[in-house]
Amino acid sequence: MIEQELKQIEQIYQLIMNFMVDYSFQFVGAIIILIIGFIAAGILQKTVVKLLTRRKVDVTLTAFLGSVTKILVLVCFLIISLGKFGITIAPFIAALGAATFGVGLALQGPISNYGAGLAIILSRTFRVGDTVMVNNCSGIVKEIHLAHTILVTEDEEVITIPNKHIIGEVIHNSFASKVVECTIGIDYEDSPEIAIQTIRSVLDEMDCVSQEPKFQVGIDGFGDFSVNIGLRYWVSMNAYHESRFLVNQAVFKALKTAGVRIPFPRRDVHVIDVNR
Repeated sequence: MIEQELKQIEQIYQLIMNFMVDYSFQFVGAIIILIIGFIAAGILQKTVVKLLTRRKVDVTLTAFLGSVTKILVLVCFLIISLGKFGITIAPFIAALGAATFGVGLALQGPISNYGAGLAIILSRTFRVGDTVMVNNCSGIVKEIHLAHTILVTEDEEVITIPNKHIIGEVIHNSFASKVVECTIGIDYEDSPEIAIQTIRSVLDEMDCVSQEPKFQVGIDGFGDFSVNIGLRYWVSMNAYHESRFLVNQAVFKALKTAGVRIPFPRRDVHVIDVNR
């Protein structure tokens, strides 16, 4: 029994020695190649990121391209290191292709989000800081990821939209601001020119109203009891409702000071004496 165990230990020892003699240099060479690969991948990733940042490319796209560059370099060095052991990569590539196909079918939904995210980044349909409305969701774009896009509203609500629900939909992008549209009725006996000029003066003085694009004020229509003055002006999405309330209050006060009346519905009733 002891002799058999000694023979087994001797065989194992001999196998280890043979492996060390035959593959020690290849193993050390493969490790060195991988270390060089990691260093080269990191350097190239930083170089790509700096180059794209200098050219003011989108932050999300910059990070994505930097990561892709690092992965491609690492894969190339891994293939070289495997070659040091005489391992052919053709079977691995075939197996990887089959596995990728199976995983792609299983993860069709998440993968479609990544594809849509890449399309958003490359097409630059909108950027971080823009005010967008898509799928009945409106807010300021805070972050654009490959899988989803994050919007933030005036109420600090965070809206996460999967990117596959953005591509192919109608997107309203007002960039840094959002338009406010409203109408104010004035009495037919009052001057619409005075009302328009008064409202223009208010909008000129309001800090919350954007001057680019320029606000618009004019006669919007004619009602049963009033001449309707239309207003279109742009405010920051961060304070959309707050700005709208401030403008309404300032306009109402200015019109009252200018003597422009805002009428209320009324009816003239005529009584006919049928006995006459």
